[in-house]
Amino acid sequence: MKATHLFLLTILFNATALFAQKKPVSTASQKMNTFIGGLMAKMTVDEKIGQLNLLTGGEATTGAAVSTNVEVKIKNGQVGGIFSLTTPARIRKAQEIAVTQTRLKIPIIFGQDVIHGYKTTFPIPLGLSCTWDLPLIQRTARIAAIEATADGLNWTFSPMVDVSRDPRWGRISEGSGEDTYLGSEIAKAMVRGYQGDDLSKYNTMMACVKHFALYGAAEAGRDYNTTDMSLDRMYNEYLPPYKAAIDAGAGSVMTSFNDINGVPATANKWLMTDLLRKQWGFNGFVVTDYTAVNELIDHGLGDLQTVSALSLNAGVDMDMVGEGFLTTLKKSLKEGKVTIQQIDRACRLVLEAKYKLGLFEDPFRYCDEERARTEILKPEHLTFAREVAGQSFVLLKNDKNLLPLKKSGTVALIGPLADTGPNMPGTWSVNSDLVNTKSLLQGMQEVLGSHVKVLHSLGSNLVSDTAYQKRATMFGRDIPRDNRPEEEIISEAVDIAKKSDVVIAALGESSEMSGESSSRTNLELPDVQRRLLHALLRTGKPVVLVLFSGRPLVLTWEQANVPAILNVWFGGTEAAKAITDVVFGDVNPSGKLTTTFPQNVGQIPLYYSHKNTGRPLGEGMWFSKFRSNYLDVSNEPLYPFGYGLSYTTFGYSNLVLNGRNFKAGQSITASVTVKNTGDKAGKEIVQLYLQDLVGSSTRPVKQLKGFQKISLEPGESKVVSFKISATDLKFYNSALKYVAEPGDFKVFIGGNSRDVLTSQFTFSL
Repeated sequence: MKATHLFLLTILFNATALFAQKKPVSTASQKMNTFIGGLMAKMTVDEKIGQLNLLTGGEATTGAAVSTNVEVKIKNGQVGGIFSLTTPARIRKAQEIAVTQTRLKIPIIFGQDVIHGYKTTFPIPLGLSCTWDLPLIQRTARIAAIEATADGLNWTFSPMVDVSRDPRWGRISEGSGEDTYLGSEIAKAMVRGYQGDDLSKYNTMMACVKHFALYGAAEAGRDYNTTDMSLDRMYNEYLPPYKAAIDAGAGSVMTSFNDINGVPATANKWLMTDLLRKQWGFNGFVVTDYTAVNELIDHGLGDLQTVSALSLNAGVDMDMVGEGFLTTLKKSLKEGKVTIQQIDRACRLVLEAKYKLGLFEDPFRYCDEERARTEILKPEHLTFAREVAGQSFVLLKNDKNLLPLKKSGTVALIGPLADTGPNMPGTWSVNSDLVNTKSLLQGMQEVLGSHVKVLHSLGSNLVSDTAYQKRATMFGRDIPRDNRPEEEIISEAVDIAKKSDVVIAALGESSEMSGESSSRTNLELPDVQRRLLHALLRTGKPVVLVLFSGRPLVLTWEQANVPAILNVWFGGTEAAKAITDVVFGDVNPSGKLTTTFPQNVGQIPLYYSHKNTGRPLGEGMWFSKFRSNYLDVSNEPLYPFGYGLSYTTFGYSNLVLNGRNFKAGQSITASVTVKNTGDKAGKEIVQLYLQDLVGSSTRPVKQLKGFQKISLEPGESKVVSFKISATDLKFYNSALKYVAEPGDFKVFIGGNSRDVLTSQFTFSL
């Protein structure tokens, strides 16, 4: 066992491709080092440890800026940062204590969970990823930073870049889906949006990449659960988005709750020091997730003093909420369990973050009340939020072109999610103006006016179980509940449907049925909603399912029986108007799935970039004895990765490579002709996939390596080209070396991962 362990460590340390090159120290860095060095020379051990303490401030409305206990700790120099405190006035009060009533006048950093917008809320990250539009995604982060900094904040716990292939895990809603390449590109865009080109500007904020690492692979899709995977999968599939965010300049990293190779992330020295700092060259600071240090006790690593020392030794710099650092590190220093060098390292990194944010120059640079009045919920922000939401929706089915609907006649809007404004922004919209967020009913009435008569009925409860509904509607997101007999509620909805020309069924999840601590084992529509949908279809009226969800759902029955399905995720502040825009044709849907939708839960995990196995099933086959398949269902997904319909159609033809062979240092170009074959202008997301046919280790059947979003008028064609170089062929081999191996490769181009044109080329060294 010892020999095996040593071999593993050797491999991990020899992943030389990940090591960062040392760069010359700039004049600005020298100036910062001199300042921080001088400040730390004056600090006591207690003051240094105080900088490692991150507390929640709450939202006091009168009196002290924060609770009395926190205020005392600020005065005692025991607070390095505060989160969940907003508005310039409140933050100014807390900052004034730090810079006027403490010995060294060190300012505080103020953070918040600004996940998908601030007051102006954009679609949940999973929905946002379905736009496949990097400039648009970057702009959402830029607007979030503008609004958050106008309200006093300078640090966001975003982006979440966890790759997830298990929709049972509720936090899949908070990431960018199942794909490594797309997730990496979005991670870079989000960091650049938050941080801009200068962190010291008044309208930029520090990003915090989370959750480091592998949190999205929790076993059984159960939040906070164990994660276990091979090094091959770790390096090739799960680590790259974190690395991409670090390379984009992210200033901080948050630890994950899970263990990695048997060691919880918050105490994992290989992860936080050897990989993150030594190999990747990260020079920011590491903060734990909420009470993650204390939770190491339940992981079985020791008492609070022991686990606090383990975390500091591992490379953690700031302790969120638990106060293990604050209460035990000085004792551990005296007992030799930690060193002053480790405390100094953590303190310096926290102080450097504050320096980069310009807080030593002006502690109140984010406390401009005029900005709070003029830059939050600006009309242009809301207009953009409406545009983004419309581009995030994915049209899953549209039989006989039922959509878009005509702006005339009578529409029945039925379902438990039809008139729930606070539900529209989705999970982790902690700063959103829920009171003034319009429900779908309100949005339709406002946008359509007198052109369309909208009738409304609840139709069903969200779920049948009252206790379950309570769990699924937390944080002020209550969904109406009708305690009448179910038959009576459905009968009322059916009567309204019969009086209408078309039925819009607003069904699916509430916002809190996905997100943190919202794992689910049954991903079908709740039984009461399914019974309502059955009844509506029996009326003979055309039915449009407007589906709210924070994850891929199992829609096998709906796909077979409902004429039109539009997945709207949770679209943010302007979701109601955006849904109306798409349903009634003012916007042509262009979103494409970034997660695979399974036929049933038993297929999970199901993702497009799987490996072939030694007994693959033949193309187009369902079952073959002694092959890798199921007896009761095919291996195919219900909807593949990259899938999404439009109100027009697109044809792909003439896939051409400008060469069949290329060498390292060269490249080839793959081109395809895309034509709008329908009668409406539309946007198409053209996707490039590659397959390494022969490798030193097993390779996926397809990997996304490029995409372009194009606009085409009816009848218009465009040639879309992708440059392919050796970089696109690289992967981490069994020795964790990043290599491009010679051999044959397939290239696929199409509108999703399944429906593609194919060609082939050879790469040589």
